[in-house]
Amino acid sequence: MIRRITGSLFVLAAVAFGVAASVLSATFDWPDILREPADVVLPAFSAGGSCLIWTWFAVAWTYALLAIPILLLPQALGRRDDPLLRVATWIGAASVLLSLIGFLRWVFVVPALARAYAEGDPAVEAAWLAQHQYGGALLGEHLGQLLAIMWGIGISIALFREYRRLAIAGLIANVLYLTNQGNILATAFPNFPVWDLGGLLGSTAWGLWTIALGVTVARTGTSRSTGIHRADSGDSLELRRSEWSGPRPSAE
Repeated sequence: MIRRITGSLFVLAAVAFGVAASVLSATFDWPDILREPADVVLPAFSAGGSCLIWTWFAVAWTYALLAIPILLLPQALGRRDDPLLRVATWIGAASVLLSLIGFLRWVFVVPALARAYAEGDPAVEAAWLAQHQYGGALLGEHLGQLLAIMWGIGISIALFREYRRLAIAGLIANVLYLTNQGNILATAFPNFPVWDLGGLLGSTAWGLWTIALGVTVARTGTSRSTGIHRADSGDSLELRRSEWSGPRPSAE
């Protein structure tokens, strides 16, 4: 049961976040707009109104759902004492928390900055840049994504013997996602090399691998339960046969 719940939550969280992020991309040009200056971002944010704020709220909390299956995974696999899985689990949980902070600043911080910008406050651009680099580039993107990649690589290594194809796919997806760090580091180091497709391909591959992980965990739980049921049925059948045959009467 715990396997099916954990696997289903991985799939649910990844799909729900994908839907919310797609809506955000269509209505706010995310994530490309993240590299634009305040005079582009803040008017666009104000134009989005309360619907845009609720979209950011949905993006944040659908992503936060990932923390639940991440924390449940070692128990679902029956490997709570595995040191690699334990470390990877806490890294994964920390990554979700950091990303959640990065997302929720668009709900609790940016609206006030957008209003102040519309009122002509000259200090807003500096305030915007400071919070954007700290809460967004540093916490949400750099640390949040980096820890998510470390979690994915750790899980892939831990599952390599049992699920080799899934593990290899996980290693490829996470290394591909790592290429997006160039885009983030370029905000601090202007000449840092950037691969423009790294973010799109990497995040998509990471999300699809997370869904594959969930499906694998859920299916394995179902098949193992079926196998146990069949084994129990076989044991019962053998027991019934022995009871039926019983002790043979003595020839005396």
